[in-house]
Amino acid sequence: MEKVKVGIIGVGYLGVQHARILSYLEEAELKCVADVNFKKAVEIGNRHGVRYYQDYNDMLDEIDAAIVAAPTSEHFSISMNLLRGGKSVLVEKPITETIEQGEKLVSLAKKNGVILQVGHTERFNPAVEALENMITEPKFIEVQRLGSFSARSLDIDVVLDLMIHDLDIILALIKDEVSVIKSSGIHVLSDKIDIATARLEFKSGCVANITASRVHQGKVRKLRIFEPTSYYSIDYIDQEVKIFPLNGSQTDIKNLKIKKEEPLKRELTGFLKSAREGKKRKVSGEEGLEALKLAYSVLDQTEV
Repeated sequence: MEKVKVGIIGVGYLGVQHARILSYLEEAELKCVADVNFKKAVEIGNRHGVRYYQDYNDMLDEIDAAIVAAPTSEHFSISMNLLRGGKSVLVEKPITETIEQGEKLVSLAKKNGVILQVGHTERFNPAVEALENMITEPKFIEVQRLGSFSARSLDIDVVLDLMIHDLDIILALIKDEVSVIKSSGIHVLSDKIDIATARLEFKSGCVANITASRVHQGKVRKLRIFEPTSYYSIDYIDQEVKIFPLNGSQTDIKNLKIKKEEPLKRELTGFLKSAREGKKRKVSGEEGLEALKLAYSVLDQTEV
C-alpha cells in the first residue's frame, strides 16, 4: 500500500494528537509539521523525527495531504492555498469562520477534484456509528455537551466550539430540514458565549434540545434519542449505547456491544483512504458547511 505523505499545520492541542496517531498509522507517512510558534514546531517535529517549519508553505513540496489544526481564523486562507496546490485537506471544525468562506472551500475542492474533509471527530465515535443505522423515526433528541473552561478556542462562541459537533450529528441522523430555532446563551468567563441552549424543530415534527457549556465542572457528553417504541442513550466518553424498549420493563434494557476505538484514529484512517482513492467520505466539506450554516442559524436566534 502506498503511504500518504502528510503534513500538519498547527501543533497545538489537536495538532499534537494528529501527530501522535499519524506517526504510527501504516497508511501514513508523517513528513513534517509547521507552527507559527517555531519552538512548538521544533518540539513536535523532534518528538516524531520529522522536519519542522514556521511557515507551512515551506512543506508543500513534501506532502500529498495536510491536517489544518490552526486557529479557526486561519482555516480559510491555509485550506484555500492547499486546495489550489492539489493537496487533500482535513481541516478541523468549524470548517471556516464564515459561511461564505466555507462555500468557497467546497467549491474549490470540487473544481480541483481534491478531498476536503472536516474534523467533526464525534461522527467517528463507535457509539455514534453503531446508532446511525438503527434510528428510523426520531421524535425527541436531548444532548448535553459540557466541559471545563480552557483558554483554547476562545476566538469562537461555544456554539461553534462545542455545540457544532452535535448539530453535525443530528443532521446526519435526522436527515430533515430545521423549521424553527429557539436559542439562548450567556457570557461567563469570556467575551464570547460560553453557555448556550438551543431547541430545534424539524419539519417531520422531531424536536432536539441541545445544551453546550465550556464552564462546567468536569466533562459530560451524552445524547438521548426517543422513538415511538425505543429510547436510545449514548455516552460519547465511555462509548456506550443503551436501548430502552418503551413498552417493556427495565429488565429489557439492552447494552449494545461496541468495539471501542479512538474516534480521531478512525477519522484519520478514513481521510487517508479518501486521499489515496480520491473518493469523498464523511465528514465531507459539504457536510461541514451544513453544520456551520446551522450553527450560525442558532447563533442568529440566540438571546444573550
